[in-house]
Amino acid sequence: MCGFVGLYTPRNPSLADWHLLARMTEALAHRGPDDAACHRQPGLALGVRRLAIIDPAGGAQPIFNEDRSIVLVCNGEVLNHRALRAELQRRGHRFRADVDIEVLVHLYEEFGLSLFDRLEGQFALALYDTHRRVMLLARDPAGIAPLFYVWRANTLVFASEIKAILDHPLVERRVDLTGLDQVVTLPGPVSPHSLFAGVRSLAPGHYLLLRDGDPVERAYWDLDYPLAADIDGGAAAEIDDLAERLRAAVGIRLLADVPVGLYLSGGLDSSLIAALASDIDRADGAGGRRHAFSIGFAVPEIDESGQQALVADNLGLLHHRYTFNAHDIEAGLRQAVWHAEAPLKESYNTCSLALSGLVRKSGLKVVLTGEGADELFGGYIGYRLDGARTAVDDCTLDGALEREWRERLWGDAGFFYEKDYGAFDELKAALYAPPLAARLPDFACTGGCLVNPSQLRGRHPIHKRSYVDFKLRLADHLLADHGDRVGYANSVEARYPFLDRAVIDWVRNAPPEWLVRDGWEKYPLRQVAAHYLPATIAKRRKFGFVAPSSAVLLQQRIEWVEDYLSLARIAAAGYFNAAAVERLKAQYRNPGFALTTTFDTDLLMIILTFEIFRDCFRISPL
Repeated sequence: MCGFVGLYTPRNPSLADWHLLARMTEALAHRGPDDAACHRQPGLALGVRRLAIIDPAGGAQPIFNEDRSIVLVCNGEVLNHRALRAELQRRGHRFRADVDIEVLVHLYEEFGLSLFDRLEGQFALALYDTHRRVMLLARDPAGIAPLFYVWRANTLVFASEIKAILDHPLVERRVDLTGLDQVVTLPGPVSPHSLFAGVRSLAPGHYLLLRDGDPVERAYWDLDYPLAADIDGGAAAEIDDLAERLRAAVGIRLLADVPVGLYLSGGLDSSLIAALASDIDRADGAGGRRHAFSIGFAVPEIDESGQQALVADNLGLLHHRYTFNAHDIEAGLRQAVWHAEAPLKESYNTCSLALSGLVRKSGLKVVLTGEGADELFGGYIGYRLDGARTAVDDCTLDGALEREWRERLWGDAGFFYEKDYGAFDELKAALYAPPLAARLPDFACTGGCLVNPSQLRGRHPIHKRSYVDFKLRLADHLLADHGDRVGYANSVEARYPFLDRAVIDWVRNAPPEWLVRDGWEKYPLRQVAAHYLPATIAKRRKFGFVAPSSAVLLQQRIEWVEDYLSLARIAAAGYFNAAAVERLKAQYRNPGFALTTTFDTDLLMIILTFEIFRDCFRISPL
């Protein structure tokens, strides 16, 4: 994996400042400390920073085809590259190295835009076809790898992170108000919005094609669940098949020319990944103990150290653990915002930063994680509550209004997701500064459908929730500011076995009642885990990885936190209502006050980290 930047000027082949490209590339040094390169040809300039994992000695980028008419930079791993390489060699293609991503240029030559149908992996790529004068950007189906771009004045500026393109004269340092409203309203930002006006995030499972005229974005993949009427509810889920697919997904992600470690939270998902990896190691006769990394907390109520130790001892892992406390939030919050390039809803990111720092300190740069299981296998409490939730009372005015909101947001008046958005809209109107609140209808993220309603229509309730979680929670939030960004802050790549396309296909075809069964979420995973893990782990209820809220910071009276949330600063910024912030501060400082982060929105954390965000990226007041 790595980070890359690019400038493409199809109507002006004499490119802009070469030194600017070098500076943009250097801004991504944390994503690739092992190598750096720049490439220039008429109309195109590319820069890349490399984290060497596959073929460290020979896999430098950019990558070219045989006659150098196609050039590629890629932040990613093509996990099925060996099978693809063998097929392409039979078709007559020649390879210069053993690096995985070299298959991409030859796949493009053979299959054009259909190449994405053949890939298993995580990637963001930029490919230029000199003969056809075609510029192609693409992002993997789940959105593991980020990719941002600006199209302005017939120039395409793109990069793995926004900070790499902010110094370009075409990029403005202004807040995308819809992106901000997404953070306030939803789990996080959602593509194509970012927090920067004019900077688009390429959506997961999409490619951008620029041939003539303006660039065009198209979807090449979506999470397509079957219609509820087409599901055979009496069919038995093939647990053995799931176990084989999971084992293959873990096995292919252990392949690297550097050691691969494991994140271990103490919960079902990461423990199962660790167990499968250990079983594969034993079957392969691998020597040595595999490294596992965990975060513990000084607060017993949120600490999982006992479960982590149980799994690590049971599997014979070399276990590293960092005990996190409230002072670590203060120390890491600014860095977390800088790497997220967005405000945060919780302090969890500082824990993840510490975790990836522990990996790097231990000499590793690749880890496997259990992210994605909750969204696919019904892991959140909402999946269980759906079965017990009563319909909104149509006879009340509030009930009728909420149904109208749900119809607009989801195309389904009966679908509940996270909150009553009508009531929350009133809260937002009071939270934003009055001049901004007056403009809320113009930029609110809830002004229309939040996802493709055709992918919800006629689906089973569990599939509806899974689809929305996949789109609104996973891609641009959990895989981004909780995953990619905090990992690469310490030059660490995370890999995600649960997001393997074969595993996703199993979930799509399994009866949804098997995902949440007899009151147990992730029932199929528990069945698999029963063969590998102690019963106390296999049957353990979900324990969300949480960290202290902003109330903990407020109650410590930390000077810089007080400065960022001061009445004068909030009022001068013009985004949030200073009087409302003062009321929230008084509430949060109450010694008996506590947020339930599973259900409550930490409003002051959003406002605090938004002010840090403005400071980090030199964004002026409104």
